Amino acid sequence: MVILVMGVAGAGKTTVGAALAAALHWRFWDADSFHSAENVDKLRRGIPLTDADRAPWLRDIRSAVRGWIDRGESAVLACSALKGSYRDHIVAGHDAQVKLVYLKADPSLLRRRLRERTDHFVGEALLASQLATLEEPPTALVLDAGLAPDVLVGQIRRAFNV
Repeated sequence: MVILVMGVAGAGKTTVGAALAAALHWRFWDADSFHSAENVDKLRRGIPLTDADRAPWLRDIRSAVRGWIDRGESAVLACSALKGSYRDHIVAGHDAQVKLVYLKADPSLLRRRLRERTDHFVGEALLASQLATLEEPPTALVLDAGLAPDVLVGQIRRAFNV
């Protein structure tokens, strides 16, 4: 099984995903590590990525997810996966093995978190474009990103019986 923790920047994908993976003794992956140096540079400068920029990133994430599933590996993936088409591309053919968690947050919480973080290349300047791009998933487990990470981990574990 792969649990994909999604949401906009500042929702807590990495924090919750890493905590979930640790609790389950599964491998954790952050989709940010799949970005090209060019994409990271654009994001660092506050320039939103285009679908063309994202295409190789999505392809590499899809390949990784397929590899984990084919090898029978369980993993947690933190990935913005903002559009339905991005999620469809990542999951294609493996819908039953990939569980989607959407960390939904109030924009004021997201702004505060992004203002406070200093160790990431995506900052507050990109929040508006991320919110504009976001297509909320109709079938995901939707959780309040304002809750404590340990509470969210418990909710995910109960929902997916893991």
